[in-house]
Amino acid sequence: MTLNADIAPPAPLRGVRFPRVLRTRLRDIKALRLLRGGRISDPGRLPRYAGVFLLAGAAIWAPILSYLETAPLRYTSGLSLILPGSGASASVNLDRIGQASSYANSPFSSPSVSPTETYKRLLAADRILGAAAGSMDMPKTDFGKPRIELVDQTGLIHVQMTGNSPADAQARADALLAAFFTEIDALRNDEQAVREDGGRSALEDYRASVAATREEIARLQRETGLINAAQYQTLVGEADGLRADLAALEQALVEKSRAVEVLRATLGIDAAGAAATLKLHADAEFNAIIAEMAAHAGALAEAEGKYGPNHPALRAAHSDHQATKRKAQQRAAAITGLNLVQVQMLDLSPAGGRVELLAQLVREESARAGLAAEVDSARARLARADARVLDLIGPAARLEDLERDFAVAEAVFASAMARSQTSKVDLYASYPLVQVLENPSLPDAPSSPRKKLAIAAGVAATFMVLIGLAMGWLRRPLIDRLLHTGDQG
Repeated sequence: MTLNADIAPPAPLRGVRFPRVLRTRLRDIKALRLLRGGRISDPGRLPRYAGVFLLAGAAIWAPILSYLETAPLRYTSGLSLILPGSGASASVNLDRIGQASSYANSPFSSPSVSPTETYKRLLAADRILGAAAGSMDMPKTDFGKPRIELVDQTGLIHVQMTGNSPADAQARADALLAAFFTEIDALRNDEQAVREDGGRSALEDYRASVAATREEIARLQRETGLINAAQYQTLVGEADGLRADLAALEQALVEKSRAVEVLRATLGIDAAGAAATLKLHADAEFNAIIAEMAAHAGALAEAEGKYGPNHPALRAAHSDHQATKRKAQQRAAAITGLNLVQVQMLDLSPAGGRVELLAQLVREESARAGLAAEVDSARARLARADARVLDLIGPAARLEDLERDFAVAEAVFASAMARSQTSKVDLYASYPLVQVLENPSLPDAPSSPRKKLAIAAGVAATFMVLIGLAMGWLRRPLIDRLLHTGDQG
């Protein structure tokens, strides 16, 4: 069948014989036929489908073959990091200060912060990639970026680094790992420095508070002589002791005074007279005068019994007795140092058996006088002690308050100092401990290009093209069946 004269081919194509499929009348090519296709048994459709298949195959396999032919070989080195999941704690008891504790939570204890995500971001940070590239003397753009994979519900981090050769890939992974750990140490040191700077001002304030309180305590001690509040309690106890001692001494003085009064009433002489009497009778000359006076007294008594008051013998005896008595008084005044009036009040008769009572009176009076002196001294000491206690009531209360403030300030300062020191042990508070579980590997085969994967992709694409062409070949009966089903519905 030839072409219609209305649509005759151009002059250069006249006489050329076209295939049968191309010689189909244009009036037979309609939109409905293009949509529904031809008959399944029509072999004239095969060249069109073969051409489409060849074009699609060329479009699929040309890039794949070109990629496999021209792509450079790339090698991938892998390493694994792990974050230990347990925390750490430490407690230190400081003698006479208190307890300092340090506790590091597990890095996975907070649901809002994931250390693995933090480290994943840090591994891909520009400064780490730049540092790793700088260690290998290459631009950062040539170094490449790592491929990082996190394993769910674990602390594992898998890192892959690509290079031009197995050794180059391993070297890049080592450089990335070294830069990562260097940056981690720098971040931890920076955190410690920031913490120390932030706590240094607080420590200085605590130290100044302790020093100010200590200076106030020293000033009060210098002014009052009171060393501490316990010393005031000691002074109060001493005053109470003096008061008890004074009461005992006063009671003893009362008893001793009663004993002296009894002896004085018995002897009819006071203690001074008894002492003077004992002193007189210790003198031999006075005793001789007393003996002579006793003889004259006897003669006087005898004369008074024999003679009348104006008898010369009685007068002579009385005169001798008075002369001897005056002599005794003069001797007594010379021995005792008393005047004549005081001597006349003494008992100048021989002591006899009264010597022991006189001596006891002197001893008791001496003891009474000693007790009286002790009582006076105790009263004076008690008065001074009470006055000092009263004067130190206010300073003692102030000193006790200052000592309490000082103890609190010192405890706070020591605690803050201990915390600042123990916090240095916890290096992994913000950046948890990370360890290398698997060192960078040395790849034994290239990771790119992947020939098997590319060929499998080409085969799959080719198969899809074949499925598409088959569906295009069978589309007419399929459409007819769908239309027939729709009409029945």
